[in-house]
Amino acid sequence: MTHPANSHVHVAAKALDCTTALLTALQMAESDRLTVISGISETTLMEHAGRPVAQAIIDRWSPRPVLVLCGPGSNGGDGFVAARRLAEADWPVRVAALVPREQLHGAAAHHAALWRGPVEPLTPAALDGAELVVDSLFGAGLSRALEGAAAATLVAALARQLTIVAVDVPSGLMADTGVDAGAVPSALTVTCFRKKPGHLLQPGRRLCGELVVADIGTPASVFPAMSKHGVPDTFENDPALWADALPGLQADGNKYTRGHALVWGGWPTTGAARMAARAAARIGAGLTTVAVPEVALPVYAAALTSIMVSGVARHEDFERLLADRRYSGLLIGPGAGIGPDTRARVLAMLRTGRPTVIDADALSAFRDEPDGLFRAVTGSCVLTPHEGEFSRLFDTTGDKLTRARAGAHGSGAIVVLKGSDTVIAAPDGRAIVNANAPPTLATAGAGDVLGGMVLGLLAQGMEPFLAAAAAVWLHGEAAAGFGPGLLAEDLPDLLPSVLRRLSGFVRRSY
Repeated sequence: MTHPANSHVHVAAKALDCTTALLTALQMAESDRLTVISGISETTLMEHAGRPVAQAIIDRWSPRPVLVLCGPGSNGGDGFVAARRLAEADWPVRVAALVPREQLHGAAAHHAALWRGPVEPLTPAALDGAELVVDSLFGAGLSRALEGAAAATLVAALARQLTIVAVDVPSGLMADTGVDAGAVPSALTVTCFRKKPGHLLQPGRRLCGELVVADIGTPASVFPAMSKHGVPDTFENDPALWADALPGLQADGNKYTRGHALVWGGWPTTGAARMAARAAARIGAGLTTVAVPEVALPVYAAALTSIMVSGVARHEDFERLLADRRYSGLLIGPGAGIGPDTRARVLAMLRTGRPTVIDADALSAFRDEPDGLFRAVTGSCVLTPHEGEFSRLFDTTGDKLTRARAGAHGSGAIVVLKGSDTVIAAPDGRAIVNANAPPTLATAGAGDVLGGMVLGLLAQGMEPFLAAAAAVWLHGEAAAGFGPGLLAEDLPDLLPSVLRRLSGFVRRSY
C-alpha cells in the first residue's frame, strides 16, 4: 500500500543552494526559455551549447574521423554546431541526420544551414570509417524508448567499439529518472548549465561516462523565476547544501553540549552496533553510550573504551534509560535482531520525541506492520534502508527518486535509500542524490557506520534532512580517500581527516 502523509508532519521546505540543483527536462527547457527572454537569442544559446561539445572532444582526443548523429530537434541543432566547430579545427567530420535539413525548424534549422558539408541519412552504414561518434539525437527530450534507425545505429556503434560522446544525455536515457530505455554507454557526456537527476541515478550515471557541465550563459535570475515547472527540489549532494549547518566546536562547550548519542546494541551480533557507536563519536558526539542486554555486557565493555556501555536486563530498564533527557539522539537497528523485542524498543524510542535513526533489523522488524511504525513517527526520524529493507516497508513503484520521495511522504520520516546512488528524501518533497560513493563501500558493515554518523550529527542538534545528507557525503568521501581494501571498521577513523578538510570549505555562490 502507499501510505498517506502523516497528519503530524509539518516540515517547512527550506530553499537549498541552487549551485547543486538537478533540473528535470521541463525545468531545463524553462531555464532556456527564461534565458532567451533575458536577451540571449535562441540561436546564440544553441551555439553556446554545441561549442563545448566540440571543445571537450578536442581536449580529450587527437583528431580522428568523427560522425555526428543529429536528431530532429534542439539536440540535433547542438550537434550541427559541434560538427562545424570540429571541422573548423581541421577534424575530419561527417554528419548523419534522422530528417533532412529542410525539415528542421528554428535555431536547429539555422545551425544546420551553417554546416557546409553533406548530410547523410542516419543508418548503421553511416558509421563506416568513423572512429568517434557524437550522439546528438534526442538528449533529454526523449520520453519513450529509443527505437528505429537511431537505436540500430547506436547499437552498431557500440558493437564496433567506437568512442561515443553524448550531448546532454545518452539518447534513450530518461533524464529525470536515470532509467535506461535503450541507451548505450558513452565515454563522455556534455550537458549544459546544470546536471539532471538521470546523470546521477543508476544506471544513468554509468551510461553517461565522464560528465562535463558547460556554462552557456544562463543567468542566475532563472531560478526564482522558474515557477512554470516548479523551483528545483532535487539536488546533488555537496557541502554547499549543508556545510553551514554542521555542528561547530564551541570554546566554552563541554561533552554534554556536544550531545549524547545512544545506540541499542545487538546480541549475539555485536560488531554492527560497535561500529555505529564509534562512528557517532568520531563525527562529533560528546558522549556515546551503547545499551545492551546484560548477557552482552562483557563483550561490549571489553571491545569499547571511550564508548560507554549500559546493561539492560528488562524492557522496563530500557524505558528508564530513555527517560534520561541527556540522550539527545537515538539509534536502533544494527545487529538488533528481528522480532517483537526490537519493535517494542523502536516504539519506545519514538515515544521520546527525540531524533531517532532506525536502520537494518529495526526496519525489517516492521515488515508485517509498517503502518505501526509510521504512525509512531511524531518527531525527527531518519530511516536508512537499503533496497531490500525499503521493499519490506513500502509498496511503491517507479524509479529510485520517486520511490524514496513516496517513502518519506508516507512515513513522515527522512528516508535514506542507500546504494551507489543513495537518495535522501524529505516528507516535504525535497530530495538529494549522492554521487561520491566509491565501489569499495560495498562491504559488510558500511551501512552500520553510516547510521552511526547520522546519529552523531543528530545528537549534536543538526537538522535531520541535512544531517542525513552530510553523513552520506562524508561516508563516501572517507571511503574514497582510503582506496582498495576498505573495511567498514576503517571508516570511523577516516572521518577526522575528512572533517579537517571540510573545515576550510568556503560556501560557493551561484
